[in-house]
Amino acid sequence: MHLSIICRILGILLMLFSFTMLPPIIVSLIYDDGQLAPFVDAFGLILFIGLLVWFPVRNKKEDLRVRDGFVITVLFWLVLSLSGSIPLYVSDNPSMSFVDAYFESLSGLTTTGATVITGIDDLPKSILWYRQQLQWLGGMGIIVLAVAILPMLGIGGMQLYRAETPGPVKDNKLTPRITETAKALWYIYLGLTTVCGIGYWLAGMTPFDAITHSFSTIAIGGFSTHDDSIGYFDSTAIELIAVVFMFLAGVNYALHFFSWRQRSIFVYLKDPEFQFYAFVVGGVSVITISVLIATETYEVSEAITSGLFEVVSIATTTGFATADFANWPLVLPFLLFVVAFIGGCAGSTGGGMKVIRVLLIYKQGLREVKRLIHPNAVIPVKLGRKPVPDRVIEAVWGFFSVYMFMFVFMLIILLATGLDQVTAWSAVGACINNLGPGLGDVAYHYGDLNSTAKWVLCFAMLLGRLEVFTLLLLFTPAFWRH
Repeated sequence: MHLSIICRILGILLMLFSFTMLPPIIVSLIYDDGQLAPFVDAFGLILFIGLLVWFPVRNKKEDLRVRDGFVITVLFWLVLSLSGSIPLYVSDNPSMSFVDAYFESLSGLTTTGATVITGIDDLPKSILWYRQQLQWLGGMGIIVLAVAILPMLGIGGMQLYRAETPGPVKDNKLTPRITETAKALWYIYLGLTTVCGIGYWLAGMTPFDAITHSFSTIAIGGFSTHDDSIGYFDSTAIELIAVVFMFLAGVNYALHFFSWRQRSIFVYLKDPEFQFYAFVVGGVSVITISVLIATETYEVSEAITSGLFEVVSIATTTGFATADFANWPLVLPFLLFVVAFIGGCAGSTGGGMKVIRVLLIYKQGLREVKRLIHPNAVIPVKLGRKPVPDRVIEAVWGFFSVYMFMFVFMLIILLATGLDQVTAWSAVGACINNLGPGLGDVAYHYGDLNSTAKWVLCFAMLLGRLEVFTLLLLFTPAFWRH
């Protein structure tokens, strides 16, 4: 373990993060909302701490090992969320306890979208901007952004990228150099954000709402500048734009990259993960719309738009709302919530277990059935025409097992704090899947939960964002042995 290089990188990353306080400062000056001091104080404090950590080890130059990469990734998310909570904690509007400020900050950075704040419409503009900005920065992972910058400072970044990037296969790179990979991802991310914001603006949003909602849409975050979320605008055009960009943001960014480079949409259509992703979203949408029409919950046109919007929002783990899906009839609330466990594609900004893992689990299940009939047959699991190595299948099953074990473990703790079963179950599911809205007492916000429950859910959000193993690895004795 190279403590000096870890401190050096953390210091640099903290100093970089301090400059994210500048946009809210500008917004506060423009709208004169009285929130200049919290952001100025946060900027100075984070910059000073980063400088304090970096300066003593500024000349240390050592190779970054895989183990160091995992430590830096986890530490930085912890430190980052703590730093991000400073403006929220210092501000008098909203007035927040430390646990609430940390919860809100971590929820934003992990793109969970679970909020403890009510009366969002009355918040200062700079605070509203800041919440949305946290999600946008967290959407692609601020580590990936740093990977594009750190090589210029003499620091390699492959280990960080491997620890941060989701999906069962970690070593795939879009371009030969990891720096170019990170830049390519951010160009696509920025491009989608820009087009989405323009679409919202043309559909009737104010420039402020269009920009801030494009942040949370492409980040698959779900924070909004209004208590009624996207439903505040009461616009079919805005809802359909949101559906398109939520769906696109849930797709593997590698596909976006190759589709753009090859100027062809057939890249998507040939990908097994995308096919399964579209099948799940499309199939659940048809079921949801059919039930809403059959039960006369809405008129046909409203059933189509509301049903499609909520399915895409929940399935991609965005968490935007135009309707109270928790009170929809029959099996719909449970169905939509379970779909969030699948989540977005690997390499996307979505949460959940990822489509590729669920697809591989399904194919492995089919293989086991066939083996019962033909015990001596060699039956490979394939994605498209390519066989998947058994080591990958084992890793996926290992991930699924640990994922569910941690889910049950945190569920038991929440039940022990006095929460009812529906609230506890959905709160853990919403946070570990980085979804946001749950059922029961957390259908609208998490502000009424006890402090112990909030800390457990903070752990769940971080666990989901770092895809379980990256975080749990630090709790194993073997990791710390020389």
